[in-house]
Amino acid sequence: MKALGALILLAATTPTFAATHVSGGSNGIAICMFLLFVSATLGITRWAARRNNTIADHYTAGGRISALQNGWAIAGDYMSAAALLGISALVFSSGYDGMIYSIGFLASWPIILLLIAEPLRNLGRFTLADVVSYRLRQRPVRAFAASSSIIIVLLYLVSQMVAAGKLVELLFGFDYKSAVVLIGCLMVIHVYFGGMLATTWIQIVKAILMLAGCAFMALMVLRQFDFSFDSLLREAVAVHPNHSGILSPGGLVTDLVSAVSLGMALIFGTAGLPHILMRFFTVIDVQAARKSILHATGVIGIGYALIIVIGFGTIVLVSGDPAYHSADGVLVGGTNMVAVHLAHAVGGDLFLGFICAVVFSTILAVVAGLALAGSSAVSHDLYAKVLRRGGASEREELIVSRFTTLSLGVLSIFLGIAFEQQNIAFIVSLTFSIAASSNFPVLLLSIYWKDLTTRGAVIGGSLGLLCAVVLTVLSPTVWVNVLGHKQAVYPYEYPALFSMLTAFIGIVLFSLMDRSEQAMQERKDYEKQLIQSELGAAPRL
Repeated sequence: MKALGALILLAATTPTFAATHVSGGSNGIAICMFLLFVSATLGITRWAARRNNTIADHYTAGGRISALQNGWAIAGDYMSAAALLGISALVFSSGYDGMIYSIGFLASWPIILLLIAEPLRNLGRFTLADVVSYRLRQRPVRAFAASSSIIIVLLYLVSQMVAAGKLVELLFGFDYKSAVVLIGCLMVIHVYFGGMLATTWIQIVKAILMLAGCAFMALMVLRQFDFSFDSLLREAVAVHPNHSGILSPGGLVTDLVSAVSLGMALIFGTAGLPHILMRFFTVIDVQAARKSILHATGVIGIGYALIIVIGFGTIVLVSGDPAYHSADGVLVGGTNMVAVHLAHAVGGDLFLGFICAVVFSTILAVVAGLALAGSSAVSHDLYAKVLRRGGASEREELIVSRFTTLSLGVLSIFLGIAFEQQNIAFIVSLTFSIAASSNFPVLLLSIYWKDLTTRGAVIGGSLGLLCAVVLTVLSPTVWVNVLGHKQAVYPYEYPALFSMLTAFIGIVLFSLMDRSEQAMQERKDYEKQLIQSELGAAPRL
């Protein structure tokens, strides 16, 4: 879990950094760029608000987003501040193992492309629950899928809000509570008025800025080594305390079970994140959905490759520079700030201000996507389909969605303040583990397994969710480090290996045991819909 802690920017951050680099002239530059970005996002929201009139507009931008635009938006949604600061910090500390995280995150996209993208776009309209309920009983399956999605959104939102508050406090010198309130208010404004269209373009702008910043930083690092990555690695090995050990695995995850569980959570968890899956409903057809993933994979792959260069660059240019260390030799701001230190080292105060604004933009883009996914789960799935049984008007659904956005904003602010001192690392790991153990198995089997029943989906998915939560609590990070017990009940750091197996076994077992008339009818309906899809007919939604 200590590795994942680096990814969410919590470890060892102190306000000394703000006093060191983001003060005086550089503070003015950072604040100006910050205000410029906020102004641009508000302008985007005002433009999008004029086109945000219907439920389809609010949830999916009316399906009018092009494949290229959607690919950049997915990349913007996926590459959070943790990608730039967290992974570079892992490379700075452990070398090779930091690269494993990049590969793990990137490896999820071929899975989505091959298994999920086409049927997801064919079967769904707005949310994940549309897909998993198309062949099963609407109310129980939608209630499960929506509830699971809301839990994932809230957990992810809390982690982002806390990381955002700490980061903005650190980079700009704001009070933590004020920073959380600011992020929450901007999130509500963008989603409430602009919906998916505003969120999409904010994510596109953020992805472009982040890729440009990473490219400049990586090129400036390589420039000092005649653009030779081998020369950079040789110098990094020479100056790092572990020397050649940074080119070998094993520094962060030491046992096989934890390594496999972590990999499963990173790869399959992405395929269960509701704010990522929503993006496939914003394009016009399946072909555009496939192209979206190809574009996103390309952008994300380039971004992670640049971050690896940045990580090794921090070893050479930051670790030995006294300007970035306190009087007692401690790195100012902790290891999570090494990429920001590198920005100052290669580009001075101006580029430092730019990177600070980019980091803020990554946070805002992610929380906006999360808020939209959460509000759609409540308004479309729980309210319109479960409570009103499909009888709600578009106007009612839109009102509920916007009210939910306000509620999520207020709730996220309070939770962000309440969880300020908590170990957010375990919340992030729990988020990916739940997504991999509840949403993903139900989604995959609802698409491909003919014997799936409502009872199997709901019970099995719920068992996977519960298992992920329980094993996380019983793990060393929570049971020992947080709760203070001497020995963990569950000896491994990550639960996904066992919680995913629990979900799949539970779904299959309870589906096969279900011999009710409803289950028999669901199997027949699946066969009919399979024939219809082969003939080109649209599925029932």
